[in-house]
Amino acid sequence: MPTRILPAGGDADAVRSLTSLLGQLPDAEPVPPVTDSTQLVDTLARLAAESVDELPEVVVVHEGIGPVPALELVREVALRFPAVGVVLVTSDAGPGLFAAAMDSGARGLVTLPLGYEELAMRVQAAAQWSTGVRRHLGHGSDVFSGVGGTVVTVSGAKGGTGATFTAVQLALAAQASGRGTALVDMDLQTGDIASYLDIQFRRSVVDLAAITDISPRVLADAVFRHDTGLALLLAPGEGERGEEVTDRAARQIVSALRSRYEVVVVDCGAQLSAAGAAVVEMADTALLVTTPDVVAVRAAKRTVRMWDRLQIRKAEETTIVVNRHTRGTEIQPPLIQRITGTALARTAVPAAFKELQAAVDAGRVHELDGKSTVKQALWTLAGELGLVKTAEPGRRGRARGERASGSLRRRKEAGG
Repeated sequence: MPTRILPAGGDADAVRSLTSLLGQLPDAEPVPPVTDSTQLVDTLARLAAESVDELPEVVVVHEGIGPVPALELVREVALRFPAVGVVLVTSDAGPGLFAAAMDSGARGLVTLPLGYEELAMRVQAAAQWSTGVRRHLGHGSDVFSGVGGTVVTVSGAKGGTGATFTAVQLALAAQASGRGTALVDMDLQTGDIASYLDIQFRRSVVDLAAITDISPRVLADAVFRHDTGLALLLAPGEGERGEEVTDRAARQIVSALRSRYEVVVVDCGAQLSAAGAAVVEMADTALLVTTPDVVAVRAAKRTVRMWDRLQIRKAEETTIVVNRHTRGTEIQPPLIQRITGTALARTAVPAAFKELQAAVDAGRVHELDGKSTVKQALWTLAGELGLVKTAEPGRRGRARGERASGSLRRRKEAGG
């Protein structure tokens, strides 16, 4: 089957030369070229609306295209049409541009002046990659087919109360029990989920901000699949880019995730943004994490009142989670509930940072020992919130979250 190749460039002579050389490649079928970025995206969108099979296997973008700069165009095509392999033609052969092109989603880089062998090799590699992606898509995906997954937001009363750690452990508990789970870092300026899970990433939530129709393929290309099975949608590495995620974009992104995953856990951080507010408003459950000290409890009360004033969420629709709880502290969970006027999670998380320090410092909190009382409490909280899939009647064994719950319960009964 011939490889369909779509040339794209703003310089007529350059495009003509490119098209002529592409026509000499074996099993190549160049299609009529496009002359600007708008025409390219519109052409691909029209073809994709018919079927992914109608899309060309390869798009070759000349550096002289406009009005959108070539790298930005490569990024948009790679995100919106992940079954298309993009090759960039450029006069810059430096490692900086190569890295930027790969980060943008290009499948190959060809330097000017054009040479047959280099062009043939890059186009063939991109075509093989595209064919593999389409073969995978043709076998379907693990899209959640229910009416919609559960969305849980986790916010901090102030910085340092443990909201991110809580969000990560809730997501891990849900995933370990057999539920397809996505974890989203909506703390757009200072998000730390990537550090907690020791990962390097290219895509972030910002890459979906400008896309009005987030298809399953586009979404799958933007998320990072962690070793634990979690689907991660991370905050941008450049915090200033978080401003690109509007409240409208946040709603669309979370709605797309909800249609694909059974559980969506969103870390909203401690600072209120328009995007975070939109997600808290649409969540099935909104958690507010506080510690049992005067400063944090006052911050929790301010947050609850602000959410109420802005009509984001009523106090009684917000659930307080008390972190670093000890029996000897003067401020106990029932008092925090009375002060804030919120609902209160039955499970309080104990103060036991020494259990966590090694895993946190290593950025491997997913490898936290199952004997950790903090992990047991948070996985019990996941069960309390209905995020953990329970075992079927008569089935041997229990989900990991249930085992954690039973262990903690036995400790309490023994007075531990």
